[in-house]
Amino acid sequence: MPAPLLLLLAPLVYWFFRDTWYELDVEAQRERGALLAQGKIDLRAPVAFVIVALVLTVQEYYGGHSTFSHHVKPWLEARARAGATWVQMERYGELYHYAWWAFMRVAGYVLVPLPLWKLLFPQDRIVDLGLRTKGFSRHVPMYLLCLAVVVPAMVLVARQPDFGSYYPFYKQSSRSWFDLGCWEVMYFAQFFSLELFFRGWWLGAMRKSLGSGAIFAMAVPYCMIHYGKPYLEANGAIVAGIVLGSLSMKTRSIYAGFLVHITVALSMDLLALANRGALPRQLFP
Repeated sequence: MPAPLLLLLAPLVYWFFRDTWYELDVEAQRERGALLAQGKIDLRAPVAFVIVALVLTVQEYYGGHSTFSHHVKPWLEARARAGATWVQMERYGELYHYAWWAFMRVAGYVLVPLPLWKLLFPQDRIVDLGLRTKGFSRHVPMYLLCLAVVVPAMVLVARQPDFGSYYPFYKQSSRSWFDLGCWEVMYFAQFFSLELFFRGWWLGAMRKSLGSGAIFAMAVPYCMIHYGKPYLEANGAIVAGIVLGSLSMKTRSIYAGFLVHITVALSMDLLALANRGALPRQLFP
């Protein structure tokens, strides 16, 4: 059971980030105090929570298999019947499904919240929502430390019986390196969008309102979007959400966290394929 392990990790995480959390709380108290002194209400947190709820709801109901099967797939099949030779549904049908999934993640996580937030709060700079590059190299050791912790946990998860059958999501990844490459590009785009949404925009939006509490508020739905994945991975998302969220708040950047995420994701896919002897043997299908 991971619960005892989570309890053991809690003091370490607190010790490592307590100064960061304190600074965030001081900043939030100062910002909220200034608003209250002017007789204004802080609308950032309520607006951010509503946007998050709407985005995640749309993702759940329109970003998956049902919408693709009932709307996108028939459209592609109609294009094929009309003579569009590029469609090739029999060969790439599943890949199109995941292309729709990735597109909806990018649209929902990036193309909706960032422009909407800029419209509602024009004084905020987009670059401050997790997109800063200055000082990136200075924080690389912290993320290497994260990898040093995550990799052994990943090896442990890889031994679970449901791991090999779950990854990669795209089951034709073993057919060719082209299939695997296309899948990983879409997978990485989804991860960048996810990091920008949870650790970039959301934390940046709520930084002045909730301080360190924004990190823990973000970690709850971040854990919940892992439901349906292997049990240990879903529990690991709690720690990952808090740790990567704290690092993002400290550095105001999602880039190193994104690199950690895709490194782990690619390793898990390759490990799952290798464990069942299914690594691709040809370049194209």
